[in-house]
Amino acid sequence: MKRLDVATLFDTLADRRSPTTAYLSRPLDVHPGAAVELGVADLAALVEDAAGWLAAAGAGPGDRVALVKRNHWDIVLLAMAAIRLGAVPAPISAHIAPPTLGTMLARLRPEVLALDGATAERLRAAGVDPPARRRLLLDGSREALPGAVPLADARGHRAPAPQRRRDDEPLIIVHTSGTTGTPKLVVHSTRTIVRRLIGFEAHRWPVLSSRPDDTVASATSFVHGRAFAWTASVFWLRPRAVALVADHAPESAEPFLREHPPTTLEALPATYVRWQPLARAQGAGNVFRRVRLYISTFDAVHPPAVRGFLAASARRRPVWLQGWGQSETGPLTFRFLTRKALAGVGERRPTTRDLGRPVPGRTRLRVVDPATLRPQPRGRPGLILARTKALGHGYVGEPERWAAKELGGWWNTEDIGEVTRSGSVRVLDREVDAVERMSCMEIEDVVDDRIPEVLECVVLRPREGPPLPVVVTESGRLHPGVWRRATSDLPRLADPLVAVWDDLPRTGTGKVRRLELRARLLGTARRIPRPRVAGSASAEQ
Repeated sequence: MKRLDVATLFDTLADRRSPTTAYLSRPLDVHPGAAVELGVADLAALVEDAAGWLAAAGAGPGDRVALVKRNHWDIVLLAMAAIRLGAVPAPISAHIAPPTLGTMLARLRPEVLALDGATAERLRAAGVDPPARRRLLLDGSREALPGAVPLADARGHRAPAPQRRRDDEPLIIVHTSGTTGTPKLVVHSTRTIVRRLIGFEAHRWPVLSSRPDDTVASATSFVHGRAFAWTASVFWLRPRAVALVADHAPESAEPFLREHPPTTLEALPATYVRWQPLARAQGAGNVFRRVRLYISTFDAVHPPAVRGFLAASARRRPVWLQGWGQSETGPLTFRFLTRKALAGVGERRPTTRDLGRPVPGRTRLRVVDPATLRPQPRGRPGLILARTKALGHGYVGEPERWAAKELGGWWNTEDIGEVTRSGSVRVLDREVDAVERMSCMEIEDVVDDRIPEVLECVVLRPREGPPLPVVVTESGRLHPGVWRRATSDLPRLADPLVAVWDDLPRTGTGKVRRLELRARLLGTARRIPRPRVAGSASAEQ
């Protein structure tokens, strides 16, 4: 297999006459009047053109280039264009609040900032002046970002020849989801993200890999490292079609998925939750009837969603691949789920919390006591540590934070979990959310599974008293009797607070911002100290 180079990926595929066609749910934001059907030669030309735009704005080899715009696949193409120049792209979600975005950009200190007009207006209204020596305005009026080069003025600038870099030099900077605070900026190199992650997925594995007759669909947050790796590995395998969903609202996504019914689908956990009504459609009206493989990353999906989508497929044996990992490490474990595995409804040990085994030959995991760091026996909860050659090279602007999480060659995932007798991993909680002698994540899954009208349940740990469940329903209502019956055998909980989907603060991947939600409901955004073993010091996480 020819060495995969993300800078010239589409050029290579065009030379190999790849048959893959990309279908877009709406035109690319950087080309609003262009086609929504693009071949690999079109994509190669677009990446080359975009490299010219960034060069016109002042980007060159070694420069950090911040890319901030609303969710669409063109942010991946812009990142590839920056890499082609020898620059280091940092895609950042426009969903992030202006003060937090300002903090991230201050840590990044990019040479060039490429920004869409709506985000520029939000920053200006919040009084945030993002640091960058040069700026490229992707759309909107010039007044939105004074002193910026409008994209219209950069179009037509000839791109320099593709630049090469060593395998251990910075290639791309990706950010974490930010559920517990300001997202961290993670540096990855060609060795960590291309050789270790993309290269692994670009092989033809049974069940997992794209096939020549597949329509591979993605509905994700395209700023994250997962979208970058997904793009390179999927196109390298040359499926018949790739369908890219920019807008995840069911009413927007359903017509596009009906036109391009997927055979494999990767979506955000929150997107799967929102699409559950689509999965309940009958017969030929179900847009998921051809799906053979579902993939979820970023977070575990509640059992009813997995069960519903597997039931929506008309295939005899559809499979759900659940991956667990982090922006810093890439995938750490994976597990295939089937209809049979999800047969038990409302059980206390939800299937989806068993995240499978470490990736063979790629990752190692151990569980240690959070206070002493001594290894825990199987079946006893503790802090999960990981070892992988795909580990990034550090946090931009926060070297001390990175150093504090590297423990003798092991990476502190900051997740609490256990290794089962069979060797699989059960994640119980984030360390900052953990409650002694119970799993908040398990409670969330059980509630979601037992009460059909619940879209999501979030259990918050207060400083005192029982945990507070926040329950999301379509109507914002839930009968007290239904709640009591469903939770009668669970650990003691406070009375639930019932909300609708948009009431909860969320990240760009749809995860709930737990610290922000805690500040709203419990009056403090500070992380609550996790109980430690007897005789050890308790400290803020």
